[in-house]
Amino acid sequence: MLLSAASGAADAFVFLCVGQVFAGVMTGNLVLLGASAAGAGEDGVALRVVTALAAYVCGAAAGALMAGLPPGLTLLTESVLLGVAAVLWGFGLVASYGDRLGLLALVSLAMGVQGRIRVTPTNYFTGTLTSLAGRTAARELTPGDVWVVGRLGAAGAAALAERWWSPGAALGPVVLVASALVLETAPRGGRDRGKPRPDRGNPAGAA
Repeated sequence: MLLSAASGAADAFVFLCVGQVFAGVMTGNLVLLGASAAGAGEDGVALRVVTALAAYVCGAAAGALMAGLPPGLTLLTESVLLGVAAVLWGFGLVASYGDRLGLLALVSLAMGVQGRIRVTPTNYFTGTLTSLAGRTAARELTPGDVWVVGRLGAAGAAALAERWWSPGAALGPVVLVASALVLETAPRGGRDRGKPRPDRGNPAGAA
């Protein structure tokens, strides 16, 4: 839920404050790119979309290379990237169009890394929402679907919160990812400490 909320906050920050494109929702960016090619949309959006796409791909590739490492290290990497972005934005160091492209690349890079942390996606929700709607229609909801609804709600709530405080807008994703890092690395008690998590490298368990 924390990572889903971080994704919503990051996309809202980039869309509202940086350049009306997305940091983690590449489907939306491709739509914006197509609209730009057709002559719709605002000037310069194509360059911003290409920047976000390239940075996201690099982040996802980096996340794949870190797949054998503890998830805490991957979360730490994402936290650092988002933290740098928050410092640049919060201290008013993003003055030019090029600076904004660099900031967009940082956040998109972080979202690409996040996309590889869990088998269950935390930065795009179309498949999640489709599956939930199907189970609802078939009356096959399970107690675990409470968490699915929570993830969707967390992303939306975090995106809404980004509108309240523009100077600190970039802090939201950092705080949420750092919280996920603390939970990931905290000692776990009980019998199952040390056992593999069901969503780590196991699509069936994640489902």
